[in-house]
Amino acid sequence: MRPALAAWLVLSLLGGTGAKGMCGEPPEAPSHSVPAPQLSPEERLSPHMPESLRCDACHAIAFQIEEQLRKAEGKVGKKVLKESDYTEVLERSCSQDWESYGVLELDGEKRLSGPGLPSQQPLSVMVSGGPWPSRLSKMCHGYVGEQGEAQIYGAHRRGPAALRQLLCHGDKGPCAGQKDRGPDPPKALQNEL
Repeated sequence: MRPALAAWLVLSLLGGTGAKGMCGEPPEAPSHSVPAPQLSPEERLSPHMPESLRCDACHAIAFQIEEQLRKAEGKVGKKVLKESDYTEVLERSCSQDWESYGVLELDGEKRLSGPGLPSQQPLSVMVSGGPWPSRLSKMCHGYVGEQGEAQIYGAHRRGPAALRQLLCHGDKGPCAGQKDRGPDPPKALQNEL
């Protein structure tokens, strides 16, 4: 009888039966399913940024320009860049790969996501690559062409809000009439048990 009991105990532990609810066993993690955003033909195929995402795109572009100009100023050890330097930085900013940006869907609304944009909920699927990098690059070059390097650099010197106002919230900007939504402040991390 003892060998049969020992064999049953070994098999139940190896097979996972009879071991449920034992002390020290980690609880099963709940499973979640998050679908990828369903993109319209315009969102998938058009060479232009969809109208509904232009405000987010503008904020991403303003953030990247601001970051690149700030880094360039830090490298030269002085506050003001020469015209040739900031022109080169703006060209480099617009010609970067933009691969860290993509679109996700939150509460039925598609939003652009990436560095410099308001943080999104942690459980979402972002579609990146594809047409998004070239759209952002094209928009960035368009802003530099429309506003001019000197005006963009002057706005940068006044601060990130001035640059977002110039590019995104002016009369003809993609966020015209909307409140200036700068990046959310970083949130404190919660301790996980």
